[in-house]
Amino acid sequence: MTLPPVNETLSELVRINSVNTAYDDGPGEGDLALWIERFFARHGIATTRQEVFPGRFNVLARIPGRQRGHCLVLEAHMDTVSVKGMTIPPFDPVIENGRLMGRGSCDTKAGLAAMMHAVVDVHQGDTPPPCDILLAAVVDEEHNFRGVVRLCDDLKADAAVVAEPTELRAVVASKGVLRWKVRVRGKAAHSSKPRLGVNAIRHMARVILALEEHYEALAHKTHPLLGPATCTISTIRGGVQINFVPDHCVIELDRRLLPGETPEAVLSDCQAVIDSLPGIDASVEQPPLLTDAALDTPPNARITTTTSQVLAELNLNPEPCGVPFGSDASKFSRAGVPAIIFGPGSIDRAHAADEYVEIDQVITALDFYRLLVLSFDPS
Repeated sequence: MTLPPVNETLSELVRINSVNTAYDDGPGEGDLALWIERFFARHGIATTRQEVFPGRFNVLARIPGRQRGHCLVLEAHMDTVSVKGMTIPPFDPVIENGRLMGRGSCDTKAGLAAMMHAVVDVHQGDTPPPCDILLAAVVDEEHNFRGVVRLCDDLKADAAVVAEPTELRAVVASKGVLRWKVRVRGKAAHSSKPRLGVNAIRHMARVILALEEHYEALAHKTHPLLGPATCTISTIRGGVQINFVPDHCVIELDRRLLPGETPEAVLSDCQAVIDSLPGIDASVEQPPLLTDAALDTPPNARITTTTSQVLAELNLNPEPCGVPFGSDASKFSRAGVPAIIFGPGSIDRAHAADEYVEIDQVITALDFYRLLVLSFDPS
């Protein structure tokens, strides 16, 4: 089967193992970054490296526009999650029923390939874009967002488009995430004399029930595009061995934040619930495991209105929407750069055991990125 060039590129990207180093001895993004550099070199586009960790770097490719003092960023991450548990070969991009299979095919190498080809098409075209276009292929989105944070350290840009699987919808709002631990302290004793100890697991059970009751009220805190905030108690660990009264117990919580909510306020509320329980020695551990702000790009931002116009021209749904998952986009917003999220594929296929992306959507995404680059005028 002969594939369009953008899907040929996607196949090559999927063949390269770029599992994040945080997962299952993943090799990281190094080999993929080198391939991307060679791709742009073949098309006469210079690239620069932006080191994030030793041996792991963002790849930046810039093409000039008519207004050199302005810039639109196209950003996509190079890393993937683990291949553990996959039911298909992770690095063999087989095409079946119009779908290209493999780890990262949906999240988010499809969007990356479409962005790469959009930049090449505009570079080779007769009409320069209204402003500079910076393509940033970044590291570490799937673990701790350090690639985009490094990018934003010294970034001057008017807007950003972040590739994630959105089923070709323009996403202007996404939930933030806060992850933290709660620890209960007890007193160890021999299990034959439990009265001599303080059972941390038993006390944690009271903490969990109180927190669950507290977080049920989140259903009443909603956002028009995102729905309610949520909280999940995701893990629990405690005790030493079966014949000890457990002297410790720890839970981990995952809280999805709405725009306007702050990690500080959420953690303070959690501690207040714990403090309301008499006789329990428990606390929120600091610092939290992860904090990431919500995204809420204004409907009148230039990137939002231009995106809607381009989608209408392509006969796609022009209405902005929201998603529950996080991405690099909120880091741009935090740095003062309005951002949207857009890409081919469904988030339901991201990280899946049989991850895939529809190849027709990849082609449409290329059309969108190309037209957006030529239409976005920051002046």
